[in-house]
Amino acid sequence: MNGGCLSVELPNHDMKKNKLKSQSKKLINRIYSHYLFIAFLLFMVRQPAFSQEKKMPGYWISTAQQRVNKPNTWIAFRRDIMIKNKTLQALTTIAADTKYWLWINGKLVVFEGGLKRGPNPKDTYCDKVNLGPYLKKGKNQIAVLLWYFGKDGFSHVGSGRAGFYFSMKAKQAELNSDDKWLCSIHPAYGNTDAPLPNFRLAESNIRFDARKDIAGWQTASLNSLQGFSAAEKIGLPGDAPWNKLVERPIPQWKDFGIKEIKFERHKGPSADTIVGALPYNMQMTPIISVQDDKGGHLININTDHSVAGGTNNIRAEYITAKGFQEYESYGWLNGEKILLIVPKGVKVTSVKYRETGYNAAPEGTFACNDEFYNLFWKKAKRTLYLNMRDNYFDCPDRERAQWWGDAVLLMGESFYTYSTSTHALMRKAIRELAAWQRPGGELFAPIPGNFNQELPDQMLTSIGEYGFWNYYMNTGDRKLITDVYPAVKKYLNLWKTDETGLTVLRKGGWLWGDWGDNKDLRLIMAGWHYLALDGASKMADALGYDQDAADYRQVMALVKAGYNKCWDGHAYRHPLYNEKTDDRVQALAVIAGIADSSKYADILSSLKTELHASPYMEKYVMEALFVMGDGKYAIDRTKKRFAEMVNNPNYSTLFEGWGIGENGFGGGTTNHAWSGGAQIVIAEYLFGVKPLDAGYKTFLIAPQPATFTSANLTVPTIKGLISTSFQNNADGFRMNVIVPKGTTAIVRLPSGSKVYVNRKLLTEKDMNVEELLQKTRFTTFKLVSGKYMIKRQRSL
Repeated sequence: MNGGCLSVELPNHDMKKNKLKSQSKKLINRIYSHYLFIAFLLFMVRQPAFSQEKKMPGYWISTAQQRVNKPNTWIAFRRDIMIKNKTLQALTTIAADTKYWLWINGKLVVFEGGLKRGPNPKDTYCDKVNLGPYLKKGKNQIAVLLWYFGKDGFSHVGSGRAGFYFSMKAKQAELNSDDKWLCSIHPAYGNTDAPLPNFRLAESNIRFDARKDIAGWQTASLNSLQGFSAAEKIGLPGDAPWNKLVERPIPQWKDFGIKEIKFERHKGPSADTIVGALPYNMQMTPIISVQDDKGGHLININTDHSVAGGTNNIRAEYITAKGFQEYESYGWLNGEKILLIVPKGVKVTSVKYRETGYNAAPEGTFACNDEFYNLFWKKAKRTLYLNMRDNYFDCPDRERAQWWGDAVLLMGESFYTYSTSTHALMRKAIRELAAWQRPGGELFAPIPGNFNQELPDQMLTSIGEYGFWNYYMNTGDRKLITDVYPAVKKYLNLWKTDETGLTVLRKGGWLWGDWGDNKDLRLIMAGWHYLALDGASKMADALGYDQDAADYRQVMALVKAGYNKCWDGHAYRHPLYNEKTDDRVQALAVIAGIADSSKYADILSSLKTELHASPYMEKYVMEALFVMGDGKYAIDRTKKRFAEMVNNPNYSTLFEGWGIGENGFGGGTTNHAWSGGAQIVIAEYLFGVKPLDAGYKTFLIAPQPATFTSANLTVPTIKGLISTSFQNNADGFRMNVIVPKGTTAIVRLPSGSKVYVNRKLLTEKDMNVEELLQKTRFTTFKLVSGKYMIKRQRSL
């Protein structure tokens, strides 16, 4: 060895010596080449996320004013750009902490852009928009109003620094955020006095002092903007604290336009109250027109939900200028009514609102002969739409938080009510849940947010049969389950079984189970554990992880055996549980397949006397009743339990608990979409419509009319609209079905009677062979795409 190089001496063998030297030299060159290649790879691996962002043009910008990073700060940005020729394409990336409004030439182009942070604990969402249609030849005035939340909540984790990023590229023009932009903290925006929104909300109350407004700043000449100065460059794309930009995965909000409402003015001793009734509970921004001959008067802008759910929520204030003025408060509120507290001498000439919401169409339809269920469906659909925006959330007033017990039900309801654009909101929710997983494997929610406690039952619900797997079956989105499966496996590895096979109780950060009393928590948790394992085993099958699937099913067998050891001859009860028999536990045993049919009669008897589930878990009780074949009692029980909220004429939405306030749960909000879970059961069991193959390639229609004599349903799927309707009376059962192109419907009807399809008698050769061999109590047959009229005669 000389100098670290390989040298071999073979005396008296020159040819071999020279040959070996040559081979050694080649070997050294090869090693050196490999070294350079590996070094290059290592260099590239260390660069990508950061360097790719660094290559993006422009800067994060803000104002240099000292109080810029205080909560509830509003910053106005201005920039002009010359366009030589009209263009239809001007692709633009916009990011903000936290929200922004964008005008081009005085026209409001983006209303409340940006999403709450974040896609994961570090990074920031950005919008991709085409501004081409709004640009004109010549000078174009770009104006942006930024709202910096500056505080965390149950649906947002801020970066700690107000910032704005903009990069537009057109055919003959390019505009990026830099120090050529002018900006200023908007002096009219500020904080209200107490009461302030509760700690769960990242948004603040907004006070706007019209005396300090910057008149016409969106279109004024740049040299006339007093108080504006050059923006400060505070970071490059990819820099902390915003880090990587993740493209917004959901559409921009749907703007329903500005509408005026009638109002009444009720006189008071020092101020009057104006009440304007909205058509229903909605996400909206209030707009008021005011005449004040003096100015300087404070108007309180509230809704009937500014104090609701047991706490203070969001409201706004407006301080008048002298003369006539119109003002829109940009922080969205919700409610059934707009309430204004107006000083004497101030005249309100009009009250308007702008409804905005998630960009989805109510394509799913339902109607039946039972007016209670028609009203239930209407209120459930309204509540669902009210509870989706940046994310699915529990309520629009108290929290706006993506609790995953709620999210699972909201996703299930969306599949039967709103257009497939809601699938993007589901993907966002699922990706976020996996991305926020802790290194130890724990999942927690609501995320994104600053609540860091694990609710074990809700986490099991999310990753299982009704959560991730149900999403896959409805969408066929294999990539998503591929991406999140490792998080599912890692979380399930935290769960153990005891010597009986039953799931060991993991308390997590909050051992919840459900609202209400009489919770047999060991069995509630075991039921959700079993369903999570079932969903994971199906994911593993689909992805080709055979050993994982076998391992999950082995644990399922243990849990099932342990659960069944808790059967006392009449109901499932854990030996250490001493309260009333838990209806939730019986339902979970049925829908999971833990309970066999020999136990159904006793479980049915139990469910007719035990009514402890909250509206959240009542959906699963209703489903269990249909599984056991007692759809009539399922319909009757649901009607009885939901009667107070459905029949209440003062609310267009469904409640969190069975009553309001103290009569409810968790503060008693009146707009909790989890109470719409019966929509899923009606669609999947009363009509029997559900996917059999991922993405609705094949789907089931297995109606159980229960107490309904007539009903119709339209289901929006990725394959198109499925339509089914039936009439069920003494003459027989008739059903009309539309099967979308490229799909196959498997129709299942009770056997024992003749069945006609488009007036043709169905024979054995038309039926499913497997069903015939099994001699089941059903007649099963296939329908390819098309329209069908099906008739089943009554048995004699």
